[in-house]
Amino acid sequence: MTTDEELTLLDNQLRRLKIEYEIFFNNPAKRPPNDIEWKVLSLLRKFSDGARLSFSQRYKYNEMAQRYAIQSDLWRKKCRIREEGYRRPQDAILSVQGVRVSSEHEPKRPVYGASRDAKAGVEEPFSVQCSNAAAEREKVESLYKALTAAKAKAGEDVSGSLDSFAAFVKKKTSEIRKQHKCEAVVYSVEMQDGHVKLKAKAKS
Repeated sequence: MTTDEELTLLDNQLRRLKIEYEIFFNNPAKRPPNDIEWKVLSLLRKFSDGARLSFSQRYKYNEMAQRYAIQSDLWRKKCRIREEGYRRPQDAILSVQGVRVSSEHEPKRPVYGASRDAKAGVEEPFSVQCSNAAAEREKVESLYKALTAAKAKAGEDVSGSLDSFAAFVKKKTSEIRKQHKCEAVVYSVEMQDGHVKLKAKAKS
């Protein structure tokens, strides 16, 4: 299979994955389409270094990587709502079937990547907190998706696999915790001087 054929396959799998997730969220008895998502992630990782892609292929890949990052973040939020119930009025807009409706008086939980200053229209940097990166795979994957999506949107090179990124986060977390004697490390994806930056800071 040629590179163009594989990229076309990735595009088709992304479309199918979106449809399957829509079916999943509208049918409480359905299981999430993990098999299809695994195939999508495998293809995204295969071309993540961009070494074998032409300019047009790279553009097409970046568009699909960004699309997946945005959609997977939405699916993750919907899964959380499905498990925990609606916690904010705007959660109902996501139209997840079969959720448990929570009390209005329950404490609100922050959603990673969501704007905390909606009135001002300012979206805060995407951030996650890690204390044991090896055991917190979901957080590392969310951070990786946010970083690659931000770089793709900014037109920057999106390189490195999820596994290599996870190894980096694990090592960096251990180093910072040891150096600052802290409980956890907060990672954030931010724009600085027109470039996407991954920042890490100790959290006591």
